[in-house]
Amino acid sequence: MLKQAVILVGGLGTRLGARTKLLPKPLLDAGGKPFLDYLLDEVSRYPTMERILLLAGHRAEQVVERYDGRTWRCASVSVVCEPTQLGTAGALKHAAAQLDPQFVLLNGDSFFDFNLLDLAASDSPAMVCVALKKDHPGDRYGRVLLERNSVKRFLPPGTQSSGPINTGIYRIDRSILDLIDELPCSLEQSIFPRLVEIEQFEAALYDGFFIDIGIPEDLERARRELPARMRRPAVFFDRDGVLNVDKAYVHKVKDFDWIPGAREAIKLCNDRGYFTFVVTNQSGVARGYYGIDAVHRLHDWMSDELAEVGAHIDEFQYCPYHVDGTVEQWRRASDRRKPAPGMILDCFDGWPVQTEASFLIGDNTHDVQAAVAAGIVGHLFKGPDLEAFVRPLLGDRQD
Repeated sequence: MLKQAVILVGGLGTRLGARTKLLPKPLLDAGGKPFLDYLLDEVSRYPTMERILLLAGHRAEQVVERYDGRTWRCASVSVVCEPTQLGTAGALKHAAAQLDPQFVLLNGDSFFDFNLLDLAASDSPAMVCVALKKDHPGDRYGRVLLERNSVKRFLPPGTQSSGPINTGIYRIDRSILDLIDELPCSLEQSIFPRLVEIEQFEAALYDGFFIDIGIPEDLERARRELPARMRRPAVFFDRDGVLNVDKAYVHKVKDFDWIPGAREAIKLCNDRGYFTFVVTNQSGVARGYYGIDAVHRLHDWMSDELAEVGAHIDEFQYCPYHVDGTVEQWRRASDRRKPAPGMILDCFDGWPVQTEASFLIGDNTHDVQAAVAAGIVGHLFKGPDLEAFVRPLLGDRQD
């Protein structure tokens, strides 16, 4: 399971002229905040991505000052600075001691809206697997020629105006460092062609919004479009009876059985670009059957299970309160306990949710009442297969 994302933020950004003379390109404003913040927001959505490593070069001190040592959602952020311009491969070589055996690598000047965990969970044996956008109009980008999933050739920009493009997002094996001999060194120009020759470079195709800010026109487009693109519809899942078999007060892994199609349903929502949340009443805490730690352990285990199939929950919301509780700390009424809408509203407050297309799936009327109180649609699920139930409810956000 991949737990590290590495982001290249060291380029000079020469095509942007004076804009990047005193500022690293990924720190340029893109609609009210630095472009890099959008990447960190996106990567940190995935709960198994515990560490984010920024590889800085040009004006590295600004990257260190803003990001080093921070926690972004639940991911720790650290920065490694190049002593000189080492190239994209050289930056990896310089940071060798801090790289996991496998990691996800992203370019700090491009954004691609797709399910990153699908790429991370790939069972490809290749040293590198790249995320390709299926098609992108125009002559600015080079194209990638494939034979099945194997990359056979990189075509330079202007060669053809259609076909898949390299988005600059890769799942990489740390053994790639053995191929980096002299510095400075470029992944794109020196290392990737060698991997193609030895059939160690594979690809996965995705749709989704893509932009890079390498030229002024696209930087301006990012400023116009990115804030709105971050607003997503959400699917809210009740837990017991929807994601797992309801055995009453489930809090141990050994008692947890996935509902048929549950993991596949969550992945489908991820692939379609929806936020996914769990909103679950956990009165067993108030009744003294188990503690808060047990809830967290089970949800962490669920995240690991989901990551194995390329899926994730953006946030687990739970309510431990009940008016009839035996544990004084948790014995009270709460506007977070369904049928009250508090857990859903807290997700609205913490995430850029597009409420109009959002909905909840529950297994009783309290779930539906909570959804209606929050201003979204509620659906009752009675089995047998959650993916089959969810599929017709989803629209397609990809473009």
